[in-house]
Amino acid sequence: MKIDLSKYLNDWYKEDPARNIYPGPVVTISREVGCPAKKLAASLTDRLNNLKTSRSKAHPWRWISKEILYESARELEVDSSQIQHIFDYKSRGVLEDILLAQSKGYYKSDLKIRTTIAKVIRKFGNEGNAIIVGRGGVAITRDIPKSLHIFLEAPLEWRAIRVAEKHSLTIDQARHYAQSIDKKRTQFREIFHGGENDYTRFDLKLNCMTLEIEDMLDIIVAAAKTRSMI
Repeated sequence: MKIDLSKYLNDWYKEDPARNIYPGPVVTISREVGCPAKKLAASLTDRLNNLKTSRSKAHPWRWISKEILYESARELEVDSSQIQHIFDYKSRGVLEDILLAQSKGYYKSDLKIRTTIAKVIRKFGNEGNAIIVGRGGVAITRDIPKSLHIFLEAPLEWRAIRVAEKHSLTIDQARHYAQSIDKKRTQFREIFHGGENDYTRFDLKLNCMTLEIEDMLDIIVAAAKTRSMI
């Protein structure tokens, strides 16, 4: 089920208009399997903290990934294991939903979990100086003026070699794994479409086969300066 992101965020702002005052700056990084998103995020955090200007907020830049899982679980008042399936791009079956609803007082529907994830990501985006890795961040923060959205890509065979090395798989297994997870990640981002709007467009697509981390950092920082984010 897709979430009407526009309606959800508008309703959330109405609860507390202060949430919409000076949101950002925020960078989101999405990627195909085998591309070094976390390594890039960590390096970008260091680079931006060294370059920080008056256009950034006072607190340090940080990169955010697993924190979204833990903060969402805290908001829902459940253990993180109860919502991990959403982050693993899985869904519960109807029978499992019924059994959980009957047996556990802390049961939360997948829709409730996803809307909470959107709320948590938006909170990080509004706080600013945030680099959000994956989790549909592009869809949820796309309308923040001081935002920049990156997509890391590379040819499938290049990525399959790296996945095979990392997970001790054959090239065929790695290729199948990469294609499967890429499809699930795309579907996860698309969950957060709002009405007729498409919030999953990226500002930059970077080829990880031809660009080193330092090259990508230079491109991203230049774009962030153009957007008056730093």
